[in-house]
Amino acid sequence: MKNTIKNRLNILRKILSEKNLDTFMILVEENRRYLSGFTGEDAAFDESAGTLFISGARLVLATDSRYELQAKQEAHGYEIVCYKKGLANELPNILKALKTKKLGFESKRLSHMQYNKITGKLLSDGLEVKLVEAEDIVENLRIKKEDNEIEDIKKALFIAESTFRDFIANNIMPGMTEKEAAWEIEKGMRETGADSISFPVIVASGPNSALPHAIPGNRRIKKGEPILFDWGAKINGYCSDISRTVVIGKPDETFTKVYETVLNAQRMAIDAIRPGISSKAVDKIARDYIEKMGFKGKFSHGLGHGTGLAIHEYPGLNPIKDTKLDNNMVFTIEPGIYIPGWGGVRLENMVVVGDNGAEVLNSLDCAS
Repeated sequence: MKNTIKNRLNILRKILSEKNLDTFMILVEENRRYLSGFTGEDAAFDESAGTLFISGARLVLATDSRYELQAKQEAHGYEIVCYKKGLANELPNILKALKTKKLGFESKRLSHMQYNKITGKLLSDGLEVKLVEAEDIVENLRIKKEDNEIEDIKKALFIAESTFRDFIANNIMPGMTEKEAAWEIEKGMRETGADSISFPVIVASGPNSALPHAIPGNRRIKKGEPILFDWGAKINGYCSDISRTVVIGKPDETFTKVYETVLNAQRMAIDAIRPGISSKAVDKIARDYIEKMGFKGKFSHGLGHGTGLAIHEYPGLNPIKDTKLDNNMVFTIEPGIYIPGWGGVRLENMVVVGDNGAEVLNSLDCAS
C-alpha cells in the first residue's frame, strides 16, 4: 500500500507542477484516503477528520486531537499537525512551513463560511497566498482502478450478493415491512464480513418502487407486486452497488413486460461497452430501447455511475456529461422503468472495462 500511495503522489505532483501550484489542499474524504491511507471519516459536512497539504517536497496531514493517533498510525510519510482551534487558525503556520504562494483547493468541499475564515486569517497574518480552485484533480486519478482496488470491489460485491441470496432463500415473506427487509439485508452484510454498508439499503414494494430512491417504510410486502432492492457493502473503503427487482408469487403481465425491457436494455448497453466509446452513447442505447418499447419518460435517471471509495464517482453514464470510457474503469449499468401508481423495475450490475469490452463483476444473475 505504501508503494501504491507513493505512485499516486508522484502522478499528482507532476500535475501540480504543470498547473503551477505550490501546494494542494485536499478536503474530500475519499481523496484524502486515496492519497494517504488515513481512514478517518467526516462526521458531517462541516466537520472534517483532517486535511492533506501536498507540496513538491513535503506531505502534511492536519487534524484534531480525536484523530491524531490514528493519523500517525495510518498516514505513513506525512507530518501530522494537530490543531487546537480549527484549521483556519493553523493554516498560516502550515503554509509558511511549506513556503506556499499558490494554494490549490477543492472548492466542492470548502464552504463559503470556511473560505471566508481562511482568507480572513491569512490576511490578518499578512500572508500573501493565492487560493486557486482546482476541481476533480484527484477524482480524475481515481477514475481508473488499480488491481487491488478492483479486488476490494469484488470482495464487497461478493458479500452483498451472498447476503441477498440468503435473504431471498430464507427470509423474505409476504407481510414483512420494507423496514424489516432492509434491516435483514444490512444485518446480513455486516455479519458476512462487510466493514460497513455503502449507503442506506433501499427496499421499495408495490407503488413505492416507482420512487428510484425510496426510503423503506412500514408498508407490508405483498404477493404479485414488484419489490425493488438496492444495496451494497464496503470492504477496505471500497463500495459495491446492486439493484434487483423481484416478485413473490406469480408476476402480472405488466411486470413481465417491464422487467424484460429493462433486462434487454441493460444487456444491450453492456454489450456496447469497449475502450474509447462515449458514455453518452452507451446511455443512449439503453434509453432509446426503453422508449422504443413504449416507456418514454419512464427512465428518469442516468444509466450508471462509477463506484469506488465513493458510491457515486466518475465516470457518469448519462445524457448530460460525456466521458470516453477506458480500461479499468468500474461503474454500474442500472436502467429502470418507473410507473407512478404501479411501481418500478431497476436492474443494476457492476462492470469493469477491459480490452475486449465490459466484464460483469456480478455473479447474481438478473435473469434468475
